[in-house]
Amino acid sequence: MKNWKPYLAGMLVVLIWSGWITISRYGVHTLLTPADITLLRYGTAFIIVSPFIFRYPWKKHSLYQYLVIGLGVGFPYTMVSFYGLMEIRAAHAGVLVNGMLPVFGAFAAWLCFKQRVSAVRYAAIALIFVANLVMIGGIFFSSEHFLGIVLLLSAAGIYTFHMVGVRLWGFTWKDVFVVVPVVNMVLFLPLWFFFPSTGFTVPVSEIVLQATYQGIVVNIVALSCVAYAIRHLGTITVSLFMSFVPVTTAIFAWLLLGESLTGQEIAGIIGCTGGLLIYSRG
Repeated sequence: MKNWKPYLAGMLVVLIWSGWITISRYGVHTLLTPADITLLRYGTAFIIVSPFIFRYPWKKHSLYQYLVIGLGVGFPYTMVSFYGLMEIRAAHAGVLVNGMLPVFGAFAAWLCFKQRVSAVRYAAIALIFVANLVMIGGIFFSSEHFLGIVLLLSAAGIYTFHMVGVRLWGFTWKDVFVVVPVVNMVLFLPLWFFFPSTGFTVPVSEIVLQATYQGIVVNIVALSCVAYAIRHLGTITVSLFMSFVPVTTAIFAWLLLGESLTGQEIAGIIGCTGGLLIYSRG
């Protein structure tokens, strides 16, 4: 493999994003509210990138492009994800957010870039889609979880805008590194005062955990890796990497949250793995 770095970046994103869903599921069931976790995420990232803000060439892109890139993986994405995670377990959330990305990503790539893949790869995408539906089982048609399902599918749609924008406008990982924290801190901080909050009256350990993982590991490391991988591999391939998040999320949730692995989830894991292998050889 001549250029292995984008693939390594994609695999790193899978691991980080799986941990993000698990830690976020834990976070929204503590005293921290979704708004608190979101502010910790972008506030921490903003502090990290602050030395680069005034040196960044802000005339490089237009305002609406910055908004699409920043908000596509910003507070609209995190807020609907966090509220969805209050309704649905982590393993199922991974399916709804990331498992649907190959479908959304393939459609967006065809629509925006006229990008097509071979029939074998389309079959692999279909297999991954079906495997994710198998993993989630009957809750997809459950009225009890309707709100959570809608919120998490919305998160997947919002994130697709970010992925397409990165490819369409040539954003690099260095652009994403600065732009996402700045856009979200400027726009979300005033809104935070209108959302439910406990004022961070929680154990310091919980604040440090969420700030470190959300703000640094996800918002700095993972998003930079996503932008780098999209630039070199394309939207469809990266969305396929992201579709493997439900597999690792189910395993993490089993190990860390005590969420049991059902037979359906094990079958879905096997199907996702097979689909990725078929795609890589197609």
